[in-house]
Amino acid sequence: MIGTTGLIFNEPLLWELGAPGREAFSQPAREVPEQPVDPDLTGPGPDFPDLSELEIVRHYTRLSQWNLSVDSVMYPLGSCTMKYNPKTNERQASLPGIASAHPLLPEAMSQGLLRLIFDLEQWLAEITGLAAVSLQPAAGAQGELTGMLIFHAHHASLGRPRTKILIPDTAHGTNPASAALCGFTAVPVRSGPQGILEPQAVADLMDEETAGIMLTNPNTLGLFEANIRQVAEIVHAKGGLVYADGANMNAVLGVVDMSAMGVDVLHLNLHKTFSTPHGGGGPGAGPVCVTAKLAPYLPVPRVVQAGERLAWRSDFPLSVGRLHAFYGNFGILVRAYSYILSLGADLAQVSRLAVLNANYIQAGLKQDYHLPHDRPCMHECVFTDQRQLAHKVSALDIAKRLIDYGFHPPTIYFPLVVSGALMIEPTESETKETLDHFIAAMRAIAREAEQNPELLHQAPHHAKLRRLDEVKAARKPCLMG
Repeated sequence: MIGTTGLIFNEPLLWELGAPGREAFSQPAREVPEQPVDPDLTGPGPDFPDLSELEIVRHYTRLSQWNLSVDSVMYPLGSCTMKYNPKTNERQASLPGIASAHPLLPEAMSQGLLRLIFDLEQWLAEITGLAAVSLQPAAGAQGELTGMLIFHAHHASLGRPRTKILIPDTAHGTNPASAALCGFTAVPVRSGPQGILEPQAVADLMDEETAGIMLTNPNTLGLFEANIRQVAEIVHAKGGLVYADGANMNAVLGVVDMSAMGVDVLHLNLHKTFSTPHGGGGPGAGPVCVTAKLAPYLPVPRVVQAGERLAWRSDFPLSVGRLHAFYGNFGILVRAYSYILSLGADLAQVSRLAVLNANYIQAGLKQDYHLPHDRPCMHECVFTDQRQLAHKVSALDIAKRLIDYGFHPPTIYFPLVVSGALMIEPTESETKETLDHFIAAMRAIAREAEQNPELLHQAPHHAKLRRLDEVKAARKPCLMG
């Protein structure tokens, strides 16, 4: 199903539209006598364009048609979980008592909001199997940073600061940076031939100078780290801690118990797993969940039960401190709260369907694209461009051509452990019919790569803009096209 060029307009700037004196608003009649204004208070006004209401509406409507989003097309960005954001979540977040609440309201006037925070922390603890939660971190990367601060504070409180962190090659790319910001040296751990960690590889590197391990489970190959309990035992035996990057929790909601796996610290991405706006629709939220022994290190302030009321408390002497102005990105927390309430026990079904969808795509494309690990995957599947390279067609060419078929491209060239990766995550949101269309498009592109490689080299053909100079686009972006 090839897309068409359709009616895609080149849109001028607002200042290039309209005419002097044109207005989108009728001023009400003046009800008081006109009075002179002090000349010192007058001068040229701001350079606002003069536009009619219709010009404004059409301008922003046309701009919106340039965008691809999960509301308009399948958005299979592997590792990013671009799932549908239910509109009921937006409704709850826009309720006046929530959207208009000021963060400096006294506790007595904020009991409902504090209850939302308190309950959401309890729910995330129940979902993950860990004991305590902070909702304060404002993004996944800040959740990682919080986890590493907790690692550092824990070892310092024991009087034996440590200097290294083990990081598998299948972890998310921000993990080494988060460790480095806390003064740790990242020590890479190679995954085994099955795409997962082998306990012996961890044992060979784990020592008394190592604070612990940061791993992603399921990992960035879309595979479950089946040896995680053995890995955790090795790390714990040397006094280390286990940090799990929970960006891929959409695969295991209600299915795994992180504490039972040996995880000490976990961060969650509410803007992935719990269906809140992502990327430019953000901001995000990266709550941190910990075991009971690490709860004293969580950020402050914390919401606690004080008699019949809830209250803020900061008297936790071992805390890593405050991470965010006020208390996190509250509007995102409301949306996640709504999502969990809406689904309840069906959260487990979310993960089952996400895994089913990914395996359906993997089975549908394995005859046309190279599969580096031919085994059941979790929420995402990873192919490579190995077969297409024989025709001088790369992952980038495939991604650009997919735009012509009406789909947002998957993540390419990541994870780095796979050369020419095509990382596809359909999420649970997509129907079988949509998955079938996607598979058909990818298979058609594989045939085009064999029969007419130049067609892919010049793609996309039906987008508003043709292929960009990737280097120039990154260094000198022209945001208006």
